[in-house]
Amino acid sequence: MSVLASSGIVTASTFSDSASKLGNVLAVVAVFFAVVLIIFFAAGRATGRFQRPLSIVIFLGPAIVLLAIGLVIPAIRTFYLSLHGADLGAKYVGFKNYRWAFTDPGEQQVLLNTLLWLIIAPVVATALGLLIAVGVDRMKRQNLVKSLIFMPMAISFVGAGIIWKYVYDKQPDGLLSSIVHALGWKNPPLWLLSHPLNNFLLMVIMIWIETGFAMVVLSAAIKAIPDDVIEAARVDGAHGAKLFFSVQIPMIRSTLIVVLTTVMIATLKIFDIIKAVTGGNFGTNTLSNDMWNQTFVQFNYGRGSTLAVIILVAVAPLLVYNIVQLRKERATR
Repeated sequence: MSVLASSGIVTASTFSDSASKLGNVLAVVAVFFAVVLIIFFAAGRATGRFQRPLSIVIFLGPAIVLLAIGLVIPAIRTFYLSLHGADLGAKYVGFKNYRWAFTDPGEQQVLLNTLLWLIIAPVVATALGLLIAVGVDRMKRQNLVKSLIFMPMAISFVGAGIIWKYVYDKQPDGLLSSIVHALGWKNPPLWLLSHPLNNFLLMVIMIWIETGFAMVVLSAAIKAIPDDVIEAARVDGAHGAKLFFSVQIPMIRSTLIVVLTTVMIATLKIFDIIKAVTGGNFGTNTLSNDMWNQTFVQFNYGRGSTLAVIILVAVAPLLVYNIVQLRKERATR
């Protein structure tokens, strides 16, 4: 009886606490919308020379504030922490953490793994997406095929990692081991423990997910090529592979680069697949996963922040290049 009573008290207390937090959230949202309505009302009543400056401040101000809070300030703090020791508030150590990141043998393996991911996974995913886009365009029920290939994009990286972990599992449970065993390979390796094979098997998961994205975007770009251009090329004798490489590829070059760099950015930040499948063990660690381990497992904020800065520096040029290519593509339309 007393156990039931105490259980009821705990449940009531939990419900009350949840209701209180929900009420606080709703109050904050209501205040936010009230402030926004007041600002827009004031902007609507403004006239004369104050109208344009006020409109600019109203529309850009919140975005700039949120950008500063969500990106600029955290980036500055992360760089600050990378110049200090393991603990928060530790002494200044300069670029010691950066020397560790590029000279430690374990971290050199992490950097090599990340480089392999950055080169192989985006190129293969983009190439497969392009080939499928060209092939599917000649099929009758292309929407069905595209939907099936694009479907992995609806699965989270963690979910995809768990699915493929069963594929790579050891005998007799693993699908891959069962297939190769049926084909006559009696003693297949432990796939996820075999280095460097396990790195490439993990890349297959990323390629499986991103191929659908590349296919959809590149298929749209191919369809946007004017018919008269294709017809003129065929009249000049361009058919098959010659038409593909001489006409279609140059026409979608900017889209191709955007897709490639987008997948590269996603690959450089890859964490979920590795965490779900191997946890970064057996020689499969990458920068993002190692950043998590250094910060939240070993609680070395200096080294974790250093790896975060390295990822940011690596992503930034790709992001800028992507934006430039998108602007060029829009300008040519």
